[in-house]
Amino acid sequence: MAGAAGLSCGRRLSRAAAASSRWGLRRALSQEQGEPPSLDAKPQRTSQVPKIYTKTGDKGFSSTFTGERRAKDDQIFDALGTLDELSSAIGLSAEFGGERGHAFVGELHKVQCMLQDAGSNVATPLSSAREAHLKRTSFSEKPILELETWIDRYSDQLPPLTAFILPSGGKSSATLHLSRAICRRAERRVVPLVKSGEADANVAKYLNRLSDYLFVLARYAAWKEGKEEKVYTRREPS
Repeated sequence: MAGAAGLSCGRRLSRAAAASSRWGLRRALSQEQGEPPSLDAKPQRTSQVPKIYTKTGDKGFSSTFTGERRAKDDQIFDALGTLDELSSAIGLSAEFGGERGHAFVGELHKVQCMLQDAGSNVATPLSSAREAHLKRTSFSEKPILELETWIDRYSDQLPPLTAFILPSGGKSSATLHLSRAICRRAERRVVPLVKSGEADANVAKYLNRLSDYLFVLARYAAWKEGKEEKVYTRREPS
């Protein structure tokens, strides 16, 4: 299962890498990199290794995938930065999970791929997107349904919740809880973009379901490792 998820992720990354190299999409997903070429621009061939810095963002502006120049504190770049932070946290969770031999690591890698797709959608504000943009950055309901399947599968193996769980249960579990908390923040950053009609509603739905998945997975990791989940206890006034 993890192998299948990893293979699917690999195919998705290949498609994303091809799009990125041609259209400069990854530049739009970075707050620190410059403006991507338009869809009408032809890719330039060069034997030189491109520099990671472009200096085009030194004045506090960056570009969306549609070519708009916006301030780096724009809601779009705030959301993109939070999605990047979420993917980084999930990467850390996957490393800890891999050290413990968890089969769900492949799913986490697939989630990171989907977050790249979510970022592509957010980086393409619908108010300035052309049909060619939308074809490359649409976000469907399918990954949401996949998360729900994963949630149900892990939930069926866990004992029922009887108390409020604190982030704990070993390194794998605790980092998954951290990822869950960042995911909630990413959702809060994307929701205003959905409300204003700039991003696809499925992106916000995916993040909402992803936080549930990460919570269940954190509990599953603790259970598989035989780690104790600490629960909230009310402190009586002294």
